[in-house]
Amino acid sequence: MIEWNQIDSVLLDMDGTLLDKHFDDYFWEELIPEKFSELKKIPLDEAKRQLLAAYRAEEKTLNWTDIEYWSRRLGIDIVALKESICSRVQVHPGVEPFLHFLKQEEKQIALVTNAHPRTVQIKLGQTILTPYFDVILCSSDIGLPKEEVHFWRGAQRVLQFDKERSLFIDDNEEVLLAAHAFGIKYLFFKTHASSRVPRDDSKNFPSLRHFGELLP
Repeated sequence: MIEWNQIDSVLLDMDGTLLDKHFDDYFWEELIPEKFSELKKIPLDEAKRQLLAAYRAEEKTLNWTDIEYWSRRLGIDIVALKESICSRVQVHPGVEPFLHFLKQEEKQIALVTNAHPRTVQIKLGQTILTPYFDVILCSSDIGLPKEEVHFWRGAQRVLQFDKERSLFIDDNEEVLLAAHAFGIKYLFFKTHASSRVPRDDSKNFPSLRHFGELLP
């Protein structure tokens, strides 16, 4: 159980943490390969092979989530394609009651994401979560991905949080390790990032399956 009187700021990842990651898995692993296969007139398996190599080359960089970069690289209008399936965006169970509790407790609530600002706009537009956030910070605002310790130095300058009195939740263990190295005291790993993938607990951080587990 969290001692909420010890926490002033709550930093929350978006994809996989607040939102079901199945949307992204479907988009990048199924829909984009289909469109790329049609565009390049190559078999679907070959399209998937080429895309997987391209994705892996950009992991842990700003390009990884830069939809403008991928639109140029692939010759596909990523924004239009995301908008065409935006009704698939789903909020994880328990998220809204958790945010409501934080608001009542007058905690600083920050969305801290590697996602491109346009992606954030599209996805949050399908939810009622936006009013809960005091600030939305994208990695492109800092110029570094969250996997970098220096990102957190920049985030602290922007958000003015006390790392000894801050809670951060993410479904990416490498991001949590960077936040830990920076010194954020309270860290949770959001398991079950996708509703279609089995639960995957962390070996390094407390695992959170449902946000109700954090409520008093």
